[in-house]
Amino acid sequence: MTDVVATNQTILVVGGGISGMTAAIESAECGKDVILVERNPSLGGRVSQLYRYFPKLCKPSCGQEINQRRIMAHPRVRVLTMTEVDKIEGEAGNYSVTLKTAPRYVNEKCTACGDCAEAISAEVDDPHNFNMKKHKAAYLPTNMAAPQRYVLDPSIIGTEDAEKARAACKYDAIDLDMQEESLSLNVGAVIWATGFKPYDAAKIQPYGYDRFDNVVTNMEFERMMDPFGPTGGKLLRPSDGKEAKKIAFIQCAGSRDRNHLKHCSRFCCMASLKQTTYLTEAYGDDDDASATIYYIDIRAIDRFEDFYQKVKDDKKVSFIKSKVANITQDRESKNPILHGVNTEGYHRYDDEYDLVVLAVGMDPEVKADEIGCKVAANTSGFIDAHADDAGCGIFGAGCATDALDVNRAVQNSTAASLKAIQVINKTAGAEA
Repeated sequence: MTDVVATNQTILVVGGGISGMTAAIESAECGKDVILVERNPSLGGRVSQLYRYFPKLCKPSCGQEINQRRIMAHPRVRVLTMTEVDKIEGEAGNYSVTLKTAPRYVNEKCTACGDCAEAISAEVDDPHNFNMKKHKAAYLPTNMAAPQRYVLDPSIIGTEDAEKARAACKYDAIDLDMQEESLSLNVGAVIWATGFKPYDAAKIQPYGYDRFDNVVTNMEFERMMDPFGPTGGKLLRPSDGKEAKKIAFIQCAGSRDRNHLKHCSRFCCMASLKQTTYLTEAYGDDDDASATIYYIDIRAIDRFEDFYQKVKDDKKVSFIKSKVANITQDRESKNPILHGVNTEGYHRYDDEYDLVVLAVGMDPEVKADEIGCKVAANTSGFIDAHADDAGCGIFGAGCATDALDVNRAVQNSTAASLKAIQVINKTAGAEA
């Protein structure tokens, strides 16, 4: 990292998901130098954990791979993975930033051949798959990892497995002596694009997420459908590995709730509508496959209305207007049972399913008030994009500013890039 050069004409982008990559590309293509930092071993963020986008149902690789190639090839963008911001001080046009980079234990000679993983036996939880499976302690972060370089989990450093990994590498890419590094640099503007984290479903006690195996979140369901996911792309119940054909989706699981997230997370309705199509993909015309969406109201506006109507026309999908009161579990079958009242007719129900998917909302990955330097927070902890930012050169992008779908996050990030560029241009003009 000693070769990283930055000045007050440099833009720092924090977060390497779709928003951070967009902001970095837009800034670089306007002629600005960019340092893009990502705390994980690879770029991609939450989008890399999706199976398909709505409403076209194309896979994330469709757009993400292009962005990653542009980022990695652009001469004005320097990418630092496994790196976090430790401290920011200063003002617009002149920020002092301290970065900390965790050891990867694999250097740039790595060819991603995988021999190190083959040589060891130790396994660790796989956060990319929400710990629903384990992977080798020498691993490629995702199938689309950028950079395409392996990582050694720190838990095996000093063990026999680490030595086996080093011995197996033909390219001298394993460096067990790597240490945490710290870097101080000067930048003119910061784009904060740290994204979101799914709301902790365990906090919604009536739904039993932490008690019942067959209650999962919408993001976990995405990973289950991915061929690179924990079930190899099959809809298998966590409790017994059997196929899940009768599936319930519970909307506003934690969102629009004064006890949890007060805001609407905006993407959840469309995500569940999208996920009902996965049943047809998995089971075709099987009459036993069905999806039921429990909802307060469906928020599918503008161009999403047609997609909503298409799902409504699917005979395998039904809708129940209700806020599910609670979930119990059948002792023998482990089937979740939903209890509540259908507000259209006020009929009580006790409905049993193979699998329940909670449409949990978005929490900011980093709360705005944790950033410092005059960054204002809204009532949900996101960066307040509407606050008076005069004199502040730190701009939120994507889901760091609000709960947004991919399309809106990209648009928001482009706007953040333009704001940062203006700060850089003003700084250059003042110095001239």
